[in-house]
Amino acid sequence: MQFLDIVNYFLAAILLSVSVAWIFLIKSMWITFRDSPFLDRYNSKPHHMPKVSVILPARNEEMFIEKCINSLLEQDYQNYEIIAIDDTSDDNTGELIKKIARKNPKVIHVQAGPKPEKWIGKNWACIEGFKRSSGELLLFTDADTIHTNKTISLSVDHLLSEGLDSLTVIPKMLCLDWWTKITLPVLSTFLHTRFSALRVNDPSKKTGYFFGSFFIIKRKTYEAVGTHESVKSEIVEDGALGKKVKEQGFGLKMVRGEHLVEAVWARDLTTLWHALKRLMIPLYIQSSKMAVGIFFAVLFLLFMPFPILAYSAFFAGLSTSFGVLSGAALFASGLFYLGSTMDAKKGLGLGFRHALFAPLGSVVIISGFASGILQAKKSNAVTWRGRTYSISNTKQNPISL
Repeated sequence: MQFLDIVNYFLAAILLSVSVAWIFLIKSMWITFRDSPFLDRYNSKPHHMPKVSVILPARNEEMFIEKCINSLLEQDYQNYEIIAIDDTSDDNTGELIKKIARKNPKVIHVQAGPKPEKWIGKNWACIEGFKRSSGELLLFTDADTIHTNKTISLSVDHLLSEGLDSLTVIPKMLCLDWWTKITLPVLSTFLHTRFSALRVNDPSKKTGYFFGSFFIIKRKTYEAVGTHESVKSEIVEDGALGKKVKEQGFGLKMVRGEHLVEAVWARDLTTLWHALKRLMIPLYIQSSKMAVGIFFAVLFLLFMPFPILAYSAFFAGLSTSFGVLSGAALFASGLFYLGSTMDAKKGLGLGFRHALFAPLGSVVIISGFASGILQAKKSNAVTWRGRTYSISNTKQNPISL
């Protein structure tokens, strides 16, 4: 029993550290929700009305592309164009873009050429769209994003009034399936801390990040950081490009816009699974030790309190150490639920019932991360929009959870 007591007290100490981490995450998340700036809250100043080129890459997006383009066509800003790029889709995406372009002169249909070796498809499509653009400002968005009619005018006014070089908007993350609804509240507790608007907007922090669903950037800034060509092999290209912008000293601001922009994060369990792998694989390519370390940290933060709680409760009467361990596991599990519920309600607009299944969502996250580590160097490590990629011989500049 003495050996078990030592093990139990050791596990209790680990869970105490887990609880401290959760307290930090919850505090950071609350401050982020409370203090982050909004897209439509700023001091407007007089400025010119530059042309905006909306660059919209699309591959196999027949379910979403029409709604996205229609929301862009309804903008109250006058001086803009929509460059919709069909990235050699296998479905009806290209025909839908052509149909809309024939009726609306603002929409320019671009058929992306063959993707060069070592390019990620979306990055190549963005470059193909950029080549056809003529705007002083470039607004990059995704095909599964919906914009309210003031989004462009607010982003241009905000950017120019505050003298920024780039501006990215936090969208409302739409969860289309049950698996994403129970998983994203857990995952985004990290995103609301490590990649919060407060960190991105703080010049003393190194954190730079773009949301691919909406970022607007001056043309000269985009060219100065090397365009998407500088991140051509990155599978988390929006994060990598935002990081470059901040590292090179350009003005970058992140703002909340959940009431103005909606974007789909994952569409079903399959796309959710590949999205989780996309977060871990670049980390592993950069540093296998760092990736494995992060995996075990996430394992203890998101999952281990629950099996430890079950174990300690089952043997609770055997010794005092089991009671101590049970209390530590219960406290850590409670903090996990508090953080997940806060993010589900305040960050994602989901119900409490989805937070109840957060431990199952944790299993999905951990399994996806483990799969990413195990498959990182395979030829089909990454699958995205019907394409497979091997990135084992590429340089990655990943976001770090």
